[in-house]
Amino acid sequence: MPTAPLITYLRVSKATQGRSGLGIEAQRHALARFATAEGYNVAREFVEVETGKGSDALDRRPQLKAALAEARKLRCHVGVAKLDRLGRDVHFISGLMAHRVPFVVAELGADVDPFVLHLFAAIAEKEVKMTSNRTKQALAAAKARGITLGNPRLHMARKGAVEAVKAEADRYAANVLPIIREAQKAGASTFRQIAEALNARGIATARGGAWHPMSVKNLLDRPTAQ
Repeated sequence: MPTAPLITYLRVSKATQGRSGLGIEAQRHALARFATAEGYNVAREFVEVETGKGSDALDRRPQLKAALAEARKLRCHVGVAKLDRLGRDVHFISGLMAHRVPFVVAELGADVDPFVLHLFAAIAEKEVKMTSNRTKQALAAAKARGITLGNPRLHMARKGAVEAVKAEADRYAANVLPIIREAQKAGASTFRQIAEALNARGIATARGGAWHPMSVKNLLDRPTAQ
């Protein structure tokens, strides 16, 4: 039987990558299983490593823009593993629907219509707000009981900040590493070639800049990349 083309979009958020539980490889496998089960053929894949929050989130997601353009060209769906790979903001999801490109979510199934996607997006946004409110209430209650909030010892605070930055860098390296491995399999054998491959896919460095041979070397030299 002929299969319908599908554009897949994979995203790992630098700020909240642990919340979803889905790294790039897991998303790819989930979408591959979904495509096989539902009669789709993955025509092209777009990968993004970006936070992409706020009203201009789409402007800071060049790979999502490219996926939408390719789907319009092929007149097909864009597939994501989970709805939160698009976002947790119902207005942002609604804005994507306005592009008249249909989305399918592997986690929800192929028969979920746009209204239900809006509903799930609204629920996800509500959960984020409720979690934030509960955190604020818990901190206020602790402060009312006389518990000192924050870290009064400056050197310990600095140590914690350094460890947090290192952990974030390790997580970012772990998410970019599978893309580098793919580039190497495709023939990129030097740091410069790998940098060019990453830049061509629109993947920024952890600081949001372009890749250079030295930045690739630094990432591959990290213990987590060995």
